[in-house]
Amino acid sequence: MFRHIPFLKAVFLHSITAFGGPQGHYAMMLKTFVHGRKDVTEEELMDYTAFCQLLPGASSTQILTLIGYKRGGVPLAVLALIIWMLPACCLMGAFSFFLEYIDQRTVKTIFKFIAPMSVGFLAFAALKAFRRSVHNTITWVIAGFSTVILLLLFTRPWVIPVLILVGGFVTNLSDKRILEKEVVTQKIKWWNIWLFAIIFILAGLLSETARKNDWPNRRPINLFENTYRFGSFVFGGGNVLIPMMYEQFVMRPESKAVMKKNPNVVRIDREDFYLGAGMIRAMPGPVFSVSSYMGGTAMKDGNVSWQLLGCAIGSVAIFLPSALLVLFFFPIWHNLKRYVVVYRATEGINAVVVGILLAATFYMLKDITIIGLKMVSFVNLSVIVGTTVLLLYSKLPSPVIVLLCLLLGWLI
Repeated sequence: MFRHIPFLKAVFLHSITAFGGPQGHYAMMLKTFVHGRKDVTEEELMDYTAFCQLLPGASSTQILTLIGYKRGGVPLAVLALIIWMLPACCLMGAFSFFLEYIDQRTVKTIFKFIAPMSVGFLAFAALKAFRRSVHNTITWVIAGFSTVILLLLFTRPWVIPVLILVGGFVTNLSDKRILEKEVVTQKIKWWNIWLFAIIFILAGLLSETARKNDWPNRRPINLFENTYRFGSFVFGGGNVLIPMMYEQFVMRPESKAVMKKNPNVVRIDREDFYLGAGMIRAMPGPVFSVSSYMGGTAMKDGNVSWQLLGCAIGSVAIFLPSALLVLFFFPIWHNLKRYVVVYRATEGINAVVVGILLAATFYMLKDITIIGLKMVSFVNLSVIVGTTVLLLYSKLPSPVIVLLCLLLGWLI
């Protein structure tokens, strides 16, 4: 494993500087792991991205897990996953302890140019992906159609998997593409899906038994089941996860039926929930790390050990399903490329990924002031253009660009 230390160091630097959600993380992976370190090719990263959009869970986490898997198998994939999620989970978990001591205004000031910087990263990724994947009439149509549909339905969790399936179907209408090289099959690791299913079933049964029998100190069991279920079924990333958590931990405990039937249900105060949901936008790393904060907040009425347990449960239960599912299904996805129908589908799928990146760029722009004669408009536009240009034409590492934007927020 010693030869992988430089890779793990790169994963750590990525984890503390990756802003902008899954699409922004993709752009930083492109700069770091494709152009910088050459751990994977652009084609492989596009393939990982498209595949992970078809699975539930944290997509950027799954992509990084696959990069580690390609380099060093399951052991390195697990190490990369832990190093990627740990900084963000620690920060969000710590935030649940120090809610009343953190100055929200200072945090917002320092991070105020992170959003335009993220748009610059997205624009860079979209341009690179466009050059590689859009090269004929049908891919132009698929990319454009996907962009428009996503701009209209960006918050709907089903739209990305459906577009990927449609894109793959459309490029199969032509028989011009043929397999250019033989695909070496990978061994399917069945224990991943068995472990996923066993944990899911046991967590559900244990949680329901604890509720019915009103076990004392049963909250950790219920919290694990709730969080593991989120990680197993959430499509659409953090934008879908946070509303689901809001319904489970805030709205549901307030209903009279639940209060009567299950008075010890896991609950989070509305204001505490909003603080965590807002703070995660200013944090680097996976958006799913908000679960660490929610776990700690849900158990903050106990002692420190009790709250630490909540943070740990939130961290492990939300990412474990993502890892188990991606390591099981990826060899199947890879082996299916032996068939020409799947091989042809990748052209359309990659064009849809271009549409995802373009739509994400425009979608994030709507919340950033760039029009008008105000100083903030000029600075925001400069940050967007400057970030894109630096990524395209310089060898400046992504972490340095992030630090420059944080410094700019502190100075202006």
